[in-house]
Amino acid sequence: MPPATPASSERLLEVQNVNKAYGRGGKQMMAVQDVSLTIHAGEFVCLLGPSGCGKSTLLRIIAGIDSATSGSVLYRGRPLVGVNPHATIVFQTFALYPWLTVLENVEIALKARGVPAAARHERALKLIDTIGLDGFESAYPREISGGMRQKVGFARAMAVEPELLCLDEPFSALDVLSAEGLRGELMELWHNRAIPTRAILMVTHNIEEAVLMADRIVVMGKDPGHIVAELPITLRHPRQRKEAAFQIRVDKVYAAVTGKRLIAPQANGLHGKNKLPRAHLNALAGLVEKLLADDGHTDLARLSSELVLELDDLLPIVEAGELVGFVKVREGDLLLTPLGRTYAEANILARKELIAGRILRLPIINWIYETLQRDDKQRVVWDYFLDKFEEDFGDRAEKQLDVAISWGRHAELFAYDDNAGELYLEN
Repeated sequence: MPPATPASSERLLEVQNVNKAYGRGGKQMMAVQDVSLTIHAGEFVCLLGPSGCGKSTLLRIIAGIDSATSGSVLYRGRPLVGVNPHATIVFQTFALYPWLTVLENVEIALKARGVPAAARHERALKLIDTIGLDGFESAYPREISGGMRQKVGFARAMAVEPELLCLDEPFSALDVLSAEGLRGELMELWHNRAIPTRAILMVTHNIEEAVLMADRIVVMGKDPGHIVAELPITLRHPRQRKEAAFQIRVDKVYAAVTGKRLIAPQANGLHGKNKLPRAHLNALAGLVEKLLADDGHTDLARLSSELVLELDDLLPIVEAGELVGFVKVREGDLLLTPLGRTYAEANILARKELIAGRILRLPIINWIYETLQRDDKQRVVWDYFLDKFEEDFGDRAEKQLDVAISWGRHAELFAYDDNAGELYLEN
């Protein structure tokens, strides 16, 4: 099956050195930094990366429902001011009006554009038929399935005939079968030119989904959000997940996601250079055991499939493994280090001692431990640590502190008294 509209030299969208910061003064958090991106007519582009890398923020800036702190967005060569009239966005939640019928939910987008009643009724009916919901025009959202509700969201977005269709993880709230069916239907509409859309920009953290659908994948890293790599996907449609060429592309994307900047440095970090990934250390134990059973190495894509873990679930565990020296990532493969093998083969007590020694090397954990040691009672209120964390981590401070406490408790270095709101040293 040929591409819907072969990617051309016609530039629809240009993002130039865009930055987005939240907060004020010294507590600003940079969500997106120095991002430049071009989208041509005929392209299906995926923004891919873990949670917190600024994918959705960038999408909202492109759609004009959020503004950049600096930099510029051009549409057909003209600076974008306010809402982008040539783009619509479909969110991961269905965002339908529950008191309106399917037909009325689609019509409302046209009503907002001032389309006369008869014309919008006719166009809405045609779209409902196109997306396969004929017969459900008078149904209310509560009467139809999640996949059907998301179809209504697509129909409403396409009713205004956008040149650029923006999708913010549109399949993530659906069950596996509904998501797979809706992906296939969208690709059929796109490739058969059944919709007037000139380009599609989709946010996802699902690598296989991106390789399955996109002509080009833009990989983003976080802290702050930035572009790591741009990878063209030249496979013919329809794409088959089990084909070797498909798996090779998946491996390359995994390599780009994990190999460039898996562990993000903290610019002037609080007592150290690394943030803690949001992973449980018992999950890391499971990961190294799995690697040991797989002769010390495995393909990240295959591992994700076997463990039924999405990118957002797998990467923090891999980051934690790299941080303590148990695993290494190389070109999309995960390797068990000699230290990781020792840990995997050790008994429970030996594992506790080994993990305690490794995480004490991490500046954040070490600072908490030394702070508790210096206190006469070896007990310090939680608020004290939170205040210090907020200086560097801003609104992510509480989550970072929660991870640090979880790791410290796992290794029996320190504990937390929830009733007193205090951290204290284990005896």
